[in-house]
Amino acid sequence: MLPLLPGQFAFGMAFGALAAQKGFTLVEAVAMTGIVYAGMSQFVILQSWPDALTVSTVTAVMLLTATVNARFFLMSASLRPWFSTLPVWQAYPPLTILTDGGWLNSMRYRDRGGADASFFLGGQILSYVSWTFAALPGYLLAERLTDPKAYGVDLLMPAFFAALLIPSYRGLERTIPWVISGIVATTVAWLTSGYWFIIAGAVAGSVSAAFILSEGNTNGR
Repeated sequence: MLPLLPGQFAFGMAFGALAAQKGFTLVEAVAMTGIVYAGMSQFVILQSWPDALTVSTVTAVMLLTATVNARFFLMSASLRPWFSTLPVWQAYPPLTILTDGGWLNSMRYRDRGGADASFFLGGQILSYVSWTFAALPGYLLAERLTDPKAYGVDLLMPAFFAALLIPSYRGLERTIPWVISGIVATTVAWLTSGYWFIIAGAVAGSVSAAFILSEGNTNGR
């Protein structure tokens, strides 16, 4: 997980700075980071934070969070062949702190023959501590981080994921779903507002992968 931490820490600092600019207290910013613990949805929610918290606005915030985090359904499902051999008390609690980077690292570890679930748990705990703590200096340095893009923070996470995908390359056939997912997500983001592109890209990539792999099995590959 070490290659992930610098970019993740900078990303967490950007969240702390944004929370300060939105009028959150330091305790509220750190508490939101530790409880919600979902980087992208935290940014999305802060950017659309309502002026008044009512039943309808809180419901809207919850639905928006669920929409952005829907990808975790697919990510956690992919862990079942690995975690299904564990006792319930070991398999389910770690899933509450599942992250994109931790999942991708763990899947690479699994593909290389790894079978120790503590690799997954240890990486997720390290990520959780780093992300939660990062909100603190970000909040205190809010005045200097008014524009995270000026420091290239917005590029850190995409660059990290791109770097991790390269070793995951398994031939052209398995790369096609990546391309389809990217095209669909980009198109939906261009055509509609909001964050539907996240779900659209995930579904398109999953469905295309299912058809491609099914066809490959039919052909004896």
